[in-house]
Amino acid sequence: MNIILAPDSFKGSLTSLEAARCLRQGLLRVFPDAQVTDIPVADGGEGTVAALLHAVGGEARETVVKGPLGRPVAARWGLLAGGETAVIEMAAASGLPLVPEPQRDPRVTTTWGTGELVRAALAAGVRKIILGLGGSATNDGGSGLIRALGAKFVDGRGQELPLGGQALADLAAIDLADLDPRLQAVEILVASDVDNPLCGPQGATAVFGPQKGATPAMVVELDRALAHYARVAKDATGKDAAQLPGAGAAGGLGAGLLFFTPAVLRPGIGIVLETAGFEAHLAGADLVITGEGRTDSQTIRGKVPMGVARLARQYGVPVVCISGGLGAGAELLYEEGVEGLVSCAPGPLSLEEALSQAGRHLTEATDRACRLIRLGMELGRGLKPGHTTSGSMPKKST
Repeated sequence: MNIILAPDSFKGSLTSLEAARCLRQGLLRVFPDAQVTDIPVADGGEGTVAALLHAVGGEARETVVKGPLGRPVAARWGLLAGGETAVIEMAAASGLPLVPEPQRDPRVTTTWGTGELVRAALAAGVRKIILGLGGSATNDGGSGLIRALGAKFVDGRGQELPLGGQALADLAAIDLADLDPRLQAVEILVASDVDNPLCGPQGATAVFGPQKGATPAMVVELDRALAHYARVAKDATGKDAAQLPGAGAAGGLGAGLLFFTPAVLRPGIGIVLETAGFEAHLAGADLVITGEGRTDSQTIRGKVPMGVARLARQYGVPVVCISGGLGAGAELLYEEGVEGLVSCAPGPLSLEEALSQAGRHLTEATDRACRLIRLGMELGRGLKPGHTTSGSMPKKST
């Protein structure tokens, strides 16, 4: 039996690589003769660099950059095998966890450090950059990133603006004369599962600003600043990117990339599965096991189990999703190719218990799920339960 393991990370407890190891342990208890392929994945957020380095090979690099509050941060990124593709998680340089909760203020946080990571990738001679937009602390429309790459943002007196989204209200002109020309020579794939526009009730500030520390008054102020920025950026580039799907991702970083670079925004899971070569493994697969920290109605909007199931269905390969918890709407995945949903929780647990014992619970849940799969196959072959004592399964018929 040929089984693919393609989990996302279990946020707060397991990386996608750790989750794959737990799935493997539980699986091999029941199917010791199975051929197992680990393809840990991500949706463009946390874990994307590690997942693609595992799948493709390459090297992890570290660059000291300006963090969201301007303090130095050691940010990790990946150079994939062959040296032509860089993988960057914007959260590594400009992420919310880098800002202590009492200091969270999206009026002043900046994406400058993410721009420095892009610059480091360009210096490495890459021809392609995969940039994940999850987990930002910022609301500056990507202005910090573009300024780190040479653009100048000035006020009515010709003075450079302070960093951060609040200052964009005073933006008078954008000078692109010194913008790094290497940007136009690389392919930039932006991984995001957000389709919000830059401004308005569904925009970057209104929807995501409060989780970054924005008060209601700040939301109004920052949304106006981004709308003004969009008008000036349109004058500077001739592009009207503010209302495009995904422009509001990462505090408007999506819009900044669309305005000033040749970036293409795509669902993150699609980019990761494509880069990891997931589809090439499906032709000979009998089963795919995926999972994430919590599966609910949000999963169907482009998270890992959804992307895995849709691609596997094209090859007629069944998918089982084993997650930390199941919420309302998880059953929608049945319509997308997921044949079984399994929760790791063995019973009522505190959050602390669930997180601290996540690895053990995932292994045991996989064991339970595989025993049911084995029973189903025995019954399908007309055998009495327990007939297959070795735990092995027949190979997929052709």
